[in-house]
Parts: sequence; structure tokens; C-alpha cells
Amino acid sequence: MRQFFRMLLLVLVLMTVALISALTAMRLAIHGREVTIPKLVGMTPFEAERAGAASGLQVVVERQFYSADIPEGRIMTQMPPPETKVRRGWSVRVAQSLGPQRVAIPNVMGGSERVAELNIRRRGLSLGSIAHLHLPGAPLDQVMSQSPPANASGVSAPKISLLVSDGPEPPVYVMPNLTGQPLGSAMLALQDAGIKVGKISVLPASSPSPGEPQSAPVAPSAVPEPSAASMIVTQAPAPGQKIAAGSAVNFEVR
Repeated sequence: MRQFFRMLLLVLVLMTVALISALTAMRLAIHGREVTIPKLVGMTPFEAERAGAASGLQVVVERQFYSADIPEGRIMTQMPPPETKVRRGWSVRVAQSLGPQRVAIPNVMGGSERVAELNIRRRGLSLGSIAHLHLPGAPLDQVMSQSPPANASGVSAPKISLLVSDGPEPPVYVMPNLTGQPLGSAMLALQDAGIKVGKISVLPASSPSPGEPQSAPVAPSAVPEPSAASMIVTQAPAPGQKIAAGSAVNFEVR
């Protein structure tokens, strides 16, 4: 029995040593793949890519900004910052300097979105975000605001964002209950309200109840066409829902 316990103790000691060795090897393997991010600010993109590649890192130029302090073509910011420890293959995102602002910001307000875009790109600037908004009394597709404003100085990025009018808010109606009504009269009522009729589907005829005489089978190709006298069975949007003018209503008729 004493020999058995000795063997068991020896096995436990060997397992403990093996486990510690495995954890140590794993830790060395993980930390062995770690590198320190170098300082890239002030370099050219080519120099930054070469410095990153030497450490097994990827350098990605994400944005460009105007800067009165960093010369044109040089890296002005980086993320993660220098001296950060990361794993090999990590991407370092950098921003490149365009030098001091030399391009005047044009006034693109009052024109269409397309004209504003052409004017912006013709000056070597980029189009930023475009927001569309229904504005009372504003014409459709007119630029109502821009950022930065015309002739602005001290601009950080060579981008101009626009606010474009989608015209006045279209009238909104509460969808009436048209089920059980003839399709023709429903279409006239919707047309008067400026609402379109979308897809009209004809439901198959209901099967006769047990005991009723069976009608002659209809050929698969004989699909009935909706008519003004067809009765509405279902509608979408459903009754009571809000629908804007210009939207479409779909029907199932029989």
C-alpha cells in the first residue's frame, strides 16, 4: 500500500511539472508574438509603412486633415499610440497632413445636390455626409445648409457636408377600411387622396362545402383578372395605419 501511494505521489508531481511547463510555454509563445508600436508621427506614409513592416505591423492611412504645424504629406496622428504593445499583424491607423488650408470653401447653398457635388469636387474637396430633411416651404432637392460654411478658415478636413431639402412633408392619411368594397370604387377614392394602388392579387375561388355540387375544374393557366367589380378581401397597409400621399396600397380581391 505504501508503494502505491509513492507511485501516486510521483504521478501527481510529474503532472504538476508538465502543467507548469505547458503554461510557461504558452505564455512565452503569446508574449513572443507581441511587438511595440513605433512612433510614426512625422514620417511619410512610405516611411511609416516600412517602419511598421519591420515590426510585423500594418499601417493604414485612414484620413487626411489640414494642419498648420505638420508638413504636407507627413503622418500627424496614429492609433494606437507609440510604445503600445500589440500582437504581430496589428493595424495601425494613421492620419496624413494636407498642410495648411489653401482651398477656399465654396458656397453651394441654393443649388441642387448634384451641382453642389460637382462644385465641391472641382475644387479638390471631398463630399462629406449628406442629410435629407422635409422642410416646409423649401423646394425639392435644394441645398439648405453646408458645413463648413462658405469661405471658412481653419478647416480641419477637406470635406463639405450638406443638408438637402426633400420638399414639404407629404400629407399623411389614416388608412380606411376598404375590405368588402368593390375594387373600382376603392381605387377612385385612393386616387382622389393621391395614394397609389400597388399590387392586386386575385385569390382562388373558395372550395364548395361538403354536399354542394362540384364545379368543373379550372385549368391551371386560367388565372382570373381583377376587375372593377372584384371585392376586396385584404389590404396592406391595414385599416387604421398611417399612410403618406404617394405611397401604394396592395389588395387581395376575389
